[in-house]
Amino acid sequence: MSYTKYQKPSSRRYNGSPRYSQPKSQGRRPKKDYIHPSRFIAGAKPADEPDYVPTHKFTDFDLHPVLQSNLVAMGFDTPSPIQDQSIPVGLSGQNVVGLADTGTGKTAAFAIPLLHKLMTNSNAKALILAPTRELAQQIEEACRSFAKGSGLSGALLIGGVAMGPQLRDLRAKARIVIGTPGRVKDHIEQGTLNIAGFNIVVLDEVDRMLDMGFINDIRHILGQTASVKQSFFFSATLDARVKGIIDDFCTSPVHVAVKTGEASSNVEQNIVNYVSHHEKIDKLHDLLLQEKVAKTLVFDDTHRSVEKLCKELQARGFSSDAIHGGKSQSQRQRALKRFKDNQVNVLVATDVAARGIDVADITHVINYSTPQSYSDYIHRIGRAGRAGRTGHALTFIEG
Repeated sequence: MSYTKYQKPSSRRYNGSPRYSQPKSQGRRPKKDYIHPSRFIAGAKPADEPDYVPTHKFTDFDLHPVLQSNLVAMGFDTPSPIQDQSIPVGLSGQNVVGLADTGTGKTAAFAIPLLHKLMTNSNAKALILAPTRELAQQIEEACRSFAKGSGLSGALLIGGVAMGPQLRDLRAKARIVIGTPGRVKDHIEQGTLNIAGFNIVVLDEVDRMLDMGFINDIRHILGQTASVKQSFFFSATLDARVKGIIDDFCTSPVHVAVKTGEASSNVEQNIVNYVSHHEKIDKLHDLLLQEKVAKTLVFDDTHRSVEKLCKELQARGFSSDAIHGGKSQSQRQRALKRFKDNQVNVLVATDVAARGIDVADITHVINYSTPQSYSDYIHRIGRAGRAGRTGHALTFIEG
């Protein structure tokens, strides 16, 4: 795929636009939803529960030879549940609504049928929207690997990086555009991107984009795509807001669900009570010393609180790093790489910065602050217990 390499972060802005990957904060933080502590307590899925048995192999799918060859070379053999159910529907041209957590293989679930259509139909163009730069980059990387040698051209449109390469890729008539809603809308408004002919649309982590305030941007963008199109909408939750977007922009979709509970069934969940700040940090300290707490993602509310907590943990001798929206893209990527490579075993993060994290071996998620909503909680704890492992989630509750 003739994508450019990932662009180095830049402090420059495009025509003074303040948009990067999320809307600018307006005033105070919204009030948190009340979540009864009992919803933070649940046992993990029993180990003897029967595993999902797929009905397909990747070789069963009638794919373009280049795409099929790349999948074989990458070791794709048996699809995950979301892939097994979504790919045949996508290849048939129907609209897909997928209910799945992160880490379930949903990128391939939409990318494979999408790329097959692009390779077999020269009139096809695809737009993929994701809530964060990190997730958009991961999707772009996957698409580039799947489409290697196909000659397809693409563009990655995210904030925090130089605009030059994005403009160059758009001028090269990119047939697959991947980006965050804010930056995609910027290009549309500046006249550098015309999506009237885009007839495949993907919204990944729809609920997260709506939580981040992108609902108006999404409606604006989708309203400018082709009137007849194929849509893939993926979400971890299916509340009224998500259903509203689906009803307006996704006609007669096939619903695919690979989760049955409110939260990840293979994550053991519990609470940690505290009565003072000193007791709270001491309890976190003691938890992180436990041998089974091998790789931990700790959530806190704000840039400042994340930075402060990370420094406190470092002062106590823990190998930790932090990611939040106040850090540059290169700093966030560096911290994430250190976490992935086990150079640090504790990563402290805000909700926004953590979206798009794809680390398979996280053992524990600790909610040092309670989440904004139960939807946020589901996304947080979905980082643990991947690849068939049992994860652990602990939520600090005052009182």
